[in-house]
Amino acid sequence: MLLLVAARWVDPPTTAMHVQRRFESLIDGTPYRKRYRFVPLRQISPNLQHAVIAAEDARFYQHHGFDWHQIHLAAQQDMEGGRRRGGSTLTQQLVKNLFFGTGGSFVRKGAEFTLVPVAELVLGKQRILELYLNVVEWGPGVYGAEPACRLYYRTSARGIGRQQAARLAAILPAPLHRRPERMNSYSAVILRRMAQMNW
Repeated sequence: MLLLVAARWVDPPTTAMHVQRRFESLIDGTPYRKRYRFVPLRQISPNLQHAVIAAEDARFYQHHGFDWHQIHLAAQQDMEGGRRRGGSTLTQQLVKNLFFGTGGSFVRKGAEFTLVPVAELVLGKQRILELYLNVVEWGPGVYGAEPACRLYYRTSARGIGRQQAARLAAILPAPLHRRPERMNSYSAVILRRMAQMNW
């Protein structure tokens, strides 16, 4: 909790996800190059901010850390044997990235359940979004909007266009396996959602 309070003012130098990926590369004996640069939210295009919210957490500004409506839908689809849909919010994903990595233990879920409301209270929506966009994994060793925009589109996070932003947001559910140039259909869905949200 103290680290969350500190994160209100201090940009994290590293995260549990960064450490996990470094450790995995050592175990696998594969090369690892970390690209991570934190930039203020004002230096990240509204196109990318909106695309990520539309793709990952459309009710970001309405919920208080947990989107019970999406959790209910995800559970219902799971019970019906349909395609599984994620119910986690940007706040949940941020807490996971900062402190826990990709593990899925009950202990982690319990700790996450405790920390998410604290993050919402202490950080506020704009800081949560800023932190998330800067620490989330966008590809092997690529963390944050600025390195992602530089790598995939040779532009800054401030200069990313609407179509490019939608393609970047489309890789977030599986950043180690997806590439923006292959995200035609899902990026179109994200663009439609953005339009529906008046963005």
